[in-house]
Order: sequence, then structure tokens, then C-alpha cells
Amino acid sequence: MLRTRFTEGLKDAMRAKNERAVGTLRLIIAALKDRDIAARGKGNHDGISDEEIAQMLHSMIKTRRESITLYEQGNRLELADQEREEIAIIETFLPKQLGESEVTDAIKVAIVEVGATGIKDMGKVMAVLKSRYAGKMDFSKASAAVKQLLG
Repeated sequence: MLRTRFTEGLKDAMRAKNERAVGTLRLIIAALKDRDIAARGKGNHDGISDEEIAQMLHSMIKTRRESITLYEQGNRLELADQEREEIAIIETFLPKQLGESEVTDAIKVAIVEVGATGIKDMGKVMAVLKSRYAGKMDFSKASAAVKQLLG
């Protein structure tokens, strides 16, 4: 499903002469091919799953956010803006992220479900969240919220 969206998006970007989108989509497709080749070595001849593709996209976004911070520290604002544009393009292929209130509600439900009473139960809560909200929640932010609610 996502694979066809990438190729269709690339075609659309080329027609629209959107160089930033073309470059970003080519990077995504190249990274996907690299991961598919690595998966073949492990016996998976169909390539990686959509869930693994979503994880790949999240890691690409994380890398770009780190780059933005460094570019801003180095006063290279034009490069930081380019990274932001690439993040926006990548995010169009990901499911809608939960809002802050939705994340907090999901955490509270997970805490009640596992019977978490303190910070030592954080792993159980995070496991429930990751199983239900993979690709829909920023787990670094969720982790901080879980700590706050349990601590």
C-alpha cells in the first residue's frame, strides 16, 4: 500500500516540478530498497511490511529533527527550513498522529489496565501503548508523560 503511494507521489511531484518532494521521495524509495535487500538476506523475499516502512519513516523524521536543531545552532536557517519541508512531505505518508489529550487519555487507560502503581511499571504501560498505537503516537513524548503520571 505505502509502496504504491510513494511511486504515485513521486510521479505527481515530478509533474508538478516540486524538486523538494521529488528529492525526498527518491530518498524514501532508496531507503526502502535498501531495507528490502537487507530483508531478503533474512529470508523475507516480499520486502518489509508497511509497519516497518512506517518505522523507517519515523526514523527519517527523527533524523531531520536532530538536523534542524544543529542547523539552527549553526545559524543555517535555510537548511533547517529544507529539513522542515522534508518532514512535512514524509508525514503525508504516515497515519494521523494522536493529539496531546488523546495521548494522555490512552496512557491513563493503559495504566489502569496493567494496574500500574509506580515508575517500576512503566515498561508494562509502554508495551501496551506500543502494541495499540504503533505509528500513531510519538513514544518519546509518551514516555515522558507516563513518567509524569506514574511518578
